[in-house]
Amino acid sequence: MRTSRLEAFSDGVLAIIITIMVLELHETKGTNLAALRHAAGLGLLSYLLSFVYVGIYWANHHHMFQLTERVTGGVLWANLSLLFCLSLFPYTTQWMDLTGYAQTPVIVYGVNLLAAAMAYYILQTVIIRSQGKDSALRRAIGHDWKGKVSPVGYVAGIIAALAGGAGTIGTSPGIDVAVACYVAMAAIWVIPDRRIETAVIPATSPPADPE
Repeated sequence: MRTSRLEAFSDGVLAIIITIMVLELHETKGTNLAALRHAAGLGLLSYLLSFVYVGIYWANHHHMFQLTERVTGGVLWANLSLLFCLSLFPYTTQWMDLTGYAQTPVIVYGVNLLAAAMAYYILQTVIIRSQGKDSALRRAIGHDWKGKVSPVGYVAGIIAALAGGAGTIGTSPGIDVAVACYVAMAAIWVIPDRRIETAVIPATSPPADPE
């Protein structure tokens, strides 16, 4: 099975996720920045963080499937698992925002991030196994230090929120640290990573004509 249908379906789901998140922002009734701050509050920042995460997954998903030769049943189900985890972002983002970044919602948001990271890793592993350890995707990923650091960062954020006790952002150091961990993990993925882009060109270029 070719990858085009899976990619199109995934793109559509991710677009819907982003649309749902932006619709959760409160309507601004005033005409100045103070009214915007009062209406949106932390919601705009929450939306921005989750939007960045969805964008990161979309970009990496796109690059990964440029080096995927075929889609197996295992790849289909692993991809659906990833989309399921990402589809929870609108709910966990809104819950965290409505509670002013209270302890439990912040922990659940971190668990959501961790689940999405693990689902992406499983999808990546299933693709590599279906193509062989010498596949272009396996060579492009290399040591994958970002993929190894991210779950550690999410777990650190979850533990910080658990240890910090009850409170909200700005009133609980543990929650402040947790949010900082989530932001930091997004930041390392926003920095351009050329591993797969570099591998795409030789992998997709037609063979040279024999002389």
